Amino acid sequence: MASTDKPADPETGKEVLPSKASCDDTPPPPKAVDLFAVDVALRFLVFAASLTSVLVIVTSKQTVFQGPIPFEAKFENSPAFIYFIVALSVAGLYSILTTLASLSVIWKPIFSTKLLLHFAFWDVLILGLVASATGTAGGVAYIGYKGNEHVQWNKVCSIFDEYCKHIAGSLASSLFASVLLVLLVWLSTFSLHKKIPK
Repeated sequence: MASTDKPADPETGKEVLPSKASCDDTPPPPKAVDLFAVDVALRFLVFAASLTSVLVIVTSKQTVFQGPIPFEAKFENSPAFIYFIVALSVAGLYSILTTLASLSVIWKPIFSTKLLLHFAFWDVLILGLVASATGTAGGVAYIGYKGNEHVQWNKVCSIFDEYCKHIAGSLASSLFASVLLVLLVWLSTFSLHKKIPK
């Protein structure tokens, strides 16, 4: 059985207390990673990309004449493009609200852990919404660009060239917003992981 007696100094016979250095051998806990400034910048970029995407597709009207008959291409003619606009508008509104929430955490960091958890959940949801809308609109745009000879769907981008350029620019901007949302999910998850005590 181990003795609980404290060691004694052989010269004086008095008890020797362990040195402070031997008690503090454990390293200090790591500092929590605070990346809310990066979070604010990414969320602002999501807002800018979403707004750009919506504005570009809304202004994508073009009228061409084949003989005396006018043909008009506009986003309202496709349910996929309407869904795309709604989804990107929701993402833009969400990014404004979460940018303000991130700024409030920079000023008062007491709720940072709870907010990071909410961000992780909601960012995944908005990412799914934006990615599905981008894929849906991209599928319709691809048929417009390439056509489908198996079902006799003609390509229309050779006729409505300006309209198709607007659609392509809008899709590129929404794809950029999707990538930013992926980075936000990773950032929130990484920040939460660093707050877990080891």
